[in-house]
Amino acid sequence: MIILIILSILFLLGTVYFAYRAYVLAGVIADSEEYYESVAKTNQYMFNRITQTYKAMKRIDRIGAFEKDDETGTTFELLKQVIDELKKEFDAEKEEKK
Repeated sequence: MIILIILSILFLLGTVYFAYRAYVLAGVIADSEEYYESVAKTNQYMFNRITQTYKAMKRIDRIGAFEKDDETGTTFELLKQVIDELKKEFDAEKEEKK
């Protein structure tokens, strides 16, 4: 009889411990989901700003003189590469969500 009571108490303690761990892990998962959502919003914002900057630079350089210059041409090219890479990433995310 005493063994049955001890086993019941141990089982109850184990159940309480695992329920507590599940509760803590659920909170960690919820926090990480919020973090990833904020990172996605930040990435989208940065992508939009970089695209706007590139378009503004293209408007300023209507005839393409700066684009062919060494320093500014490099800046144009780097911005274009960043935009292309981010566009691929965002297009892949959109495909995953479908």
